Amino acid sequence: MTVWHGKTRVPLAFAIGALITTAVLAQVPTVGGTWETLAPMPDRRTEVSVTTDGERLFVLGGFTPRLVGASAPLPVYSYDPATDTWSRLTDLPDGVNHASLVYLDGSLYVVGGYRRATFRPVDRLMIYGLAGGEWREGPPLPTARGALAVAVLDGRIHAIGGELANGNNTGVHEIYDPVTNSWTSAAPMPTVRNHHAAATVGNEIIVIAGRNGQTSTMTVNEIYGASTDTWRTGTDVPTGRSGVAAVSLGRFVYLFGGEQFTVQTGTFDEAERYDPAANSWARLPNMPTARHGLGAAVVDGLIYVISGGPTAGFAFSDLNERLTPDTANQHRDQQ
Repeated sequence: MTVWHGKTRVPLAFAIGALITTAVLAQVPTVGGTWETLAPMPDRRTEVSVTTDGERLFVLGGFTPRLVGASAPLPVYSYDPATDTWSRLTDLPDGVNHASLVYLDGSLYVVGGYRRATFRPVDRLMIYGLAGGEWREGPPLPTARGALAVAVLDGRIHAIGGELANGNNTGVHEIYDPVTNSWTSAAPMPTVRNHHAAATVGNEIIVIAGRNGQTSTMTVNEIYGASTDTWRTGTDVPTGRSGVAAVSLGRFVYLFGGEQFTVQTGTFDEAERYDPAANSWARLPNMPTARHGLGAAVVDGLIYVISGGPTAGFAFSDLNERLTPDTANQHRDQQ
């Protein structure tokens, strides 16, 4: 059965779901912030990996229009917010998409992902020393997977969830210690998924949204406590989606963009903020451009949201949009 929504005929189940979603969002408070568009990336991409050393942003991997189905690795770019300029830093040793990327102690760590322009998961840990400008191989990720999430906690890299070579999703949780140059296992994530995001606040890792075989609009919010090696459940994400980006800033986690493949396809311009201490969400002004497969990073209290596809599936952009959170609102929240 279908119903008419404006001039568009949509499935009844979707229409009911939309009404429920609208009702839920109406209960989520709104906080302020300002978006602006900055210098675009040198090329258009999607399914990128983004991180920062606190001064520059680094973007690598993903797909470009010319590399869908091709095999060449892509350039690694750095962005200087102080001058609003991009430069080519280096090239990847091998192409990768849907990988995770973090900065730690002077190096960039590229964790897992899919090889080149395929959807074949890899177990590679590629490490780039910024001072020396050289790549080296780290010990392989014990479980090869793509579309995983990573977070840094206490100087170690947590690799959580993702998609396996057989197409199944996993909640596997493996930790890399640069001091011992080795991997260990930790308590697995309760809900298996991929295309999710993770961010660290205090001594916890918040893992949000994602997809699995049943849905591409997951609202799951699971929180890992390192001191007890256990997981707990947080308040659901207000807008379920996958292919998202997340960062931590202060005591909050910020969640951006995403896509869906259930009932209909589309991308999200939602920007939402989670407070782990209060276990509550707030809505921010929407991103100027809806997209998925994007990346985000924080420099000097400002959040940069980079690249991603404006439509679901293979779509590409060179976008560089920056959110200035409303610090007055944040201050009031802490009273």
